[in-house]
Amino acid sequence: MEASEKAVMNCTVPRIDVCICTFRRPLLLHRLLREVCDLQTEGRLTYSLIVGDNDVHASAREVVSEFVSGARTEVTYCVEPVQNIARVRNRVLDLAKGEFVALIDDDEYPAKDWLLVLLAACQERKADGVLGPVLPEFSNDTPDWFRRAGLYDFRKRHSTGEKLRWQECRTGNALLRREILKELPGPFREEFGTGGEDQDFFRRAIERGKVFTWCDEALVYEAIQPSRWSRRVVLGRALLRGKDTFKHRRHRWLNLAKALVAVPLYCMALPVVFIAGQHHFMKLITKLASHTGLLLASVGLNPMNQRHM
Repeated sequence: MEASEKAVMNCTVPRIDVCICTFRRPLLLHRLLREVCDLQTEGRLTYSLIVGDNDVHASAREVVSEFVSGARTEVTYCVEPVQNIARVRNRVLDLAKGEFVALIDDDEYPAKDWLLVLLAACQERKADGVLGPVLPEFSNDTPDWFRRAGLYDFRKRHSTGEKLRWQECRTGNALLRREILKELPGPFREEFGTGGEDQDFFRRAIERGKVFTWCDEALVYEAIQPSRWSRRVVLGRALLRGKDTFKHRRHRWLNLAKALVAVPLYCMALPVVFIAGQHHFMKLITKLASHTGLLLASVGLNPMNQRHM
């Protein structure tokens, strides 16, 4: 096939910009870039990579530069010096030029047919976006209590084609039509700079009539690093999650009422659950920390001011 014919074909297939936000995870970022660069397309799509570095010291620059030197895929790199997940998401989206954008986190990696499956589901359902599962990946030396507690297996899976509520939407594995991003201010709002910016985005989009569906075959895997096995990190993430939940004005008072009931009940249950096993205890105390974070935020106290990566 002549080069001119190939160019014409490329113009007739959708282009997807794979957007990656990263913060001081060079090894995981390198693996993700390698895996994304080797995705199957079967001639039905083209794609490029956009990496947004949220480190003021541009720590990912060397990793990206080294990768680009031998990559077959177009890679764009940018730095957002202000540590704020919403700001860096907006920075990479500003650079997107394709018909679609795919969102994946720097500690994840996709199955080979990831983009093909997401795109087919989006086109078939005529949806504004499609989301898929993120499956936790543990190393062999992960503590048994940590695996059994299910602390990073909180994303509910759905039947393929199921329409999603905003509470069920995340950006760790998503394909969006880029045109919908232009309709929302931001589109990610900086007040959610420590987390929750994705649910806020999906809530506002759904309120405007946008439709997001599930594709259970579009698999992405999340590497659960040893640094996350720490009880301090687990509880810190839970406190921050509760704080970010309070920022959502929709259902705020309902969530507050639930927390007011849950906190004393969970406190009373802790001694009993402790006897049942460490994994049960950590699962319960994590829920307790999340509700506590919400209650503290409701009275103006800030339990956590940094996003745990």
